[in-house]
Amino acid sequence: MIPFAVAIVNYNTREHLRTFLASVESEAPSEVVVVDNASSDHSVEMVKADFPWVTLRENKINPGYGAAANRAIACCTAKYVLLLNSDTLLRHGAIQALASYLDSHPRSAIVGPRLINPNGTVQGSCYPFPTPVNTFLVNTSLGRLVGYVPLLRNYYLPTWRHNTARLVDWVKGAAVAIRREAFEAVGGFDESFFMYFEETDLCYRLWSAGWQVHFAPVTSVVHIGGVSTMQVRTDMAVQFFASLKQFYERHYSKVRLIEMVGIVKSIMLLRLLIDGTRLCFTRELGKCAALAGDISAWKHLLLKQWRTPVTHSS
Repeated sequence: MIPFAVAIVNYNTREHLRTFLASVESEAPSEVVVVDNASSDHSVEMVKADFPWVTLRENKINPGYGAAANRAIACCTAKYVLLLNSDTLLRHGAIQALASYLDSHPRSAIVGPRLINPNGTVQGSCYPFPTPVNTFLVNTSLGRLVGYVPLLRNYYLPTWRHNTARLVDWVKGAAVAIRREAFEAVGGFDESFFMYFEETDLCYRLWSAGWQVHFAPVTSVVHIGGVSTMQVRTDMAVQFFASLKQFYERHYSKVRLIEMVGIVKSIMLLRLLIDGTRLCFTRELGKCAALAGDISAWKHLLLKQWRTPVTHSS
């Protein structure tokens, strides 16, 4: 078997990381590297005590997901690297299946496996590059409605059945098999993306450099999702659109950027009206707090610059 490394970025997900590391050992990767983004939940101590065979790197501050992923991959020597979030679980044979696929598709730089939710349902994981239209669809209920239209659902990647291998624009970074040669050729992740759209930007640059991005359901990876980001939910809601704007600034014209900003502000106004109404009729304290946080984020995006000083989430 071709050497295949596993790299994980962790931020305050100790128990999920423990479960993942306990399961990955049976897959016999050639290397396992964990980069911890200044966790405060004793993740580092747990890895040192329970998994001494893991290569552990500690960041004293949180530099963001892309920067940590670059460090993790730089610590690996294998031809292929499976980059994973810490809230994922591999199925038996996952590494071998992905290695075989990469071997069979020499122009593939990134291969995204099928992601599934803990309840076994398929989790959308491949997308078209952002445009004003699909930005609107992805961030409103209209995008979900496409999934109920037989003639459209198989042409719109977020609602497509995810049942066959195909070329795609980009895949969700929760679990991606990476060809090191291609990754290094384009300089890895752009570390100026603190969180979100770093994998979109990477895939865009790989396509521009003549490589390919594939979705391949040769294995499934369980992805819980949101374990780190839900710890700072409001900040991350703003960060998502800040990173979207950054992607547009890097790769698109000013006209397209202006169109996107207008669409997003319209979405934020709609969300503000809906969540404000829901808050008036909600009595459960937990739901009230969540709605209040969301409303704060929508106001920020409507009235202020799309920049956040987030330095504590991964």
